[in-house]
Amino acid sequence: MNKTKRRFLHVATTIVLVAVGAVVMGKLTASRPQLKKRKPSAAVPVIRTLEVKTGPQSVLIRGEGTVRPLREIDLSPQVGGEVVYVSPALVNGGEFSKGDTLLRIDPVDYQLAVILAKAKVKDAESRLELAREQAAAAQEEWHLLHADSSPKANRKPPPLVAKEPQLAAARARLEADRADLRKARLNLERTEIKVPFHGRVSEENVDIGQYVSIGKPLAAIYSTEAAEIVVPLEDENAFWFHIPGFTPGNGPGSTAKVSARIAGQDLTWPATVVRTEGKVDERTRMINVVVRVESPYAKRPPLAAGLFVTVDIKGRTLPDAAVIPRSALHEDDVIWVVNKDGRLCFRKVDVALIQGDEAMIQAGLEDGERVVTTTLQTVTDGMAVRIARIKEAGSS
Repeated sequence: MNKTKRRFLHVATTIVLVAVGAVVMGKLTASRPQLKKRKPSAAVPVIRTLEVKTGPQSVLIRGEGTVRPLREIDLSPQVGGEVVYVSPALVNGGEFSKGDTLLRIDPVDYQLAVILAKAKVKDAESRLELAREQAAAAQEEWHLLHADSSPKANRKPPPLVAKEPQLAAARARLEADRADLRKARLNLERTEIKVPFHGRVSEENVDIGQYVSIGKPLAAIYSTEAAEIVVPLEDENAFWFHIPGFTPGNGPGSTAKVSARIAGQDLTWPATVVRTEGKVDERTRMINVVVRVESPYAKRPPLAAGLFVTVDIKGRTLPDAAVIPRSALHEDDVIWVVNKDGRLCFRKVDVALIQGDEAMIQAGLEDGERVVTTTLQTVTDGMAVRIARIKEAGSS
């Protein structure tokens, strides 16, 4: 077969194959079923909800602060001298009772001063008695000299004749000497430094043999009869509880509970709101509420000064309120509720208080309603939702 015939045969075969393929492709295309266009169904988001429980709810205002003593003073002598006695309680952390002697200054000089003052008083009393006798004699002599005089002359003798100035001077001298005696006795008493309350020592700087001067601080002591905690709170929080002298009404302040962890134990103490500090904090605009704890050292471990504690103040009770997670609140006063038809609805509520991770709702929710606790990227009012069936504490 020559070259021309061979080329023709190849071309013809190629054309036949292409034609057969086109015919087969056309039949397959004609027999293919037609696909119907349809809109894809929207995905229903899965959410978690919380069943609302309404009822009486006590507002609890929480704050923090540092424990400080009710009274704290510097122990200073009112007389000078050498220290001859120091109480074993006069050490940092030492505990003492009201009326205990913590320090004694050498009393010898002050005992001698009392003896001298007594002697001066005796001398002044003798001088006054002598002046009285002299005055009586002078008056008697004057009356004898004027016994036969006219009635006009029958009167009291002149003050100088009756020695009235001398009597007044003797009385004044006696009063001055008695005052010196009282002062000497007072200084002798002051050689023993006693404490006016039950308390503890926070700092001391004195020892036996040391010479101390008047007014020099020797120790710092504080009372253990009561302790106070200053709790900074926002102005709005003061609406919910009573602060004597600050909020309307009379009577004692609201009750509170002080909590602290000491020596591995979680302890609490009852407390009372007693007042606010003199002015609002100019930097933070917070109100410094003062809470008092009576007998903070009555149990062990004690509510020691310097501890950082948590204070829960019991406020008013709302008759029909609900507590929900703060994360379920949107735009300050909007929550998402699932209705009976399984649709998410926006609901405006009256928020009484937001504190920590919780929000207290005083109106706008009914008992048994389901609040959405899941955060959704896109949400519309009335959208269909599906509640997750995973059982969790407080949610479904």
